[in-house]
Amino acid sequence: MNEKYMKMAIDEAMKANELDEIPVGCVILKNDKVIACGYNCREKNKNSIDHAEIIAISRACEYLKTWRLDDCIMYVTLEPCMMCMGAIIESRIKNVYYGTKNNIEQMYDIKRVSNKVNLVNINDFRCSKILTDFFKKRRKK
Repeated sequence: MNEKYMKMAIDEAMKANELDEIPVGCVILKNDKVIACGYNCREKNKNSIDHAEIIAISRACEYLKTWRLDDCIMYVTLEPCMMCMGAIIESRIKNVYYGTKNNIEQMYDIKRVSNKVNLVNINDFRCSKILTDFFKKRRKK
């Protein structure tokens, strides 16, 4: 795990936070080079699938001119949801490092996922703090 790339994902999450979006950010690398970034923008785009991971995967495919993201690594601030995990598997990303666990019960079978993706929780306190602060602020509104 490279601290620099998780920091970049956190920076992406802060872009979402500034837009009053749930602050999740994502970075995709290939050969130690950042090829795509994304952040949550469901509210801004009025599109339920505009999660950070989906946006970053789409941009990575565009950059590489292929849907196969073999040998790519993803850093994301929050454990991927079921939809994003499906996109990760379909795009063939093998290694995903996430900053904090998603408190919503996951609907995918982690044993089946682990056959396709190396999913690593790095427990980065900054990632959980961003989300905690966001939801505290939202509850006060």
